Amino acid sequence: MNRLEGKVAVVTGGSRGIGAAVALRLAEEGADVALTYENNADRAAEVVERIEAVGRRALAVRADSGDPEALTAAVDETAAVFGALDVLVNNAAVFLVGPLEDLGAAEVERTLAVNVRAPFVASRAAVRHMGEGGRIVSIGSNMAERAAFPGMALYAMSKTALVGMTKGLARELGPRGITVNLVHPGPTDTDTNPADGTGAGAVAGLTALGRYAEPAEIAATVAHLASYDGRYITGATINVDGGFTA
Repeated sequence: MNRLEGKVAVVTGGSRGIGAAVALRLAEEGADVALTYENNADRAAEVVERIEAVGRRALAVRADSGDPEALTAAVDETAAVFGALDVLVNNAAVFLVGPLEDLGAAEVERTLAVNVRAPFVASRAAVRHMGEGGRIVSIGSNMAERAAFPGMALYAMSKTALVGMTKGLARELGPRGITVNLVHPGPTDTDTNPADGTGAGAVAGLTALGRYAEPAEIAATVAHLASYDGRYITGATINVDGGFTA
């Protein structure tokens, strides 16, 4: 399928996990893709190679999503290098969890900076380059709708904030032909949350399907929202969680 032929996308936190799967899927659908990463240049380079292997242009930009200036510069660089920007995927996030008493100001500030402020900042930067048909897709979490375990309050709060941002931007940008949506993944098999990790069996048991998702399954929904096929979906929160919140 080439639903994104001729489009340019930027994926924050695209060097691994769901972000890497999204970047590759968008490229397979025809898009040129930039990705941001914070530390692991080697992993980012691997994703770039995989994108180029399917015949698309790729760019890796080092940027801490908690730094508004660096994140804005990364979005602007994508548009400058590729000559356009059509799709933004707000994927970068931090997962700082623990008892309420153990989460100090540093953890709160970092979580809000990366999980809440960064998607807003990146969206603000991206829409300066987008025309009609632009797409903004943010990656949330099933924890925003069902905080099933203790210690998740800070993380769940940060992901819940994306619901309000998505609805507000959908209203604001709809007249410009730009859609804004939110995907809530359920438990997904990544380096930081492996399907064979400690306690993973109990987590999988909370889903209706009884298993973790593959990152590619999340990426498939993002690709649909980013494509022309998703043109009448905006302001929506879509659970791709195997029935975790059912």
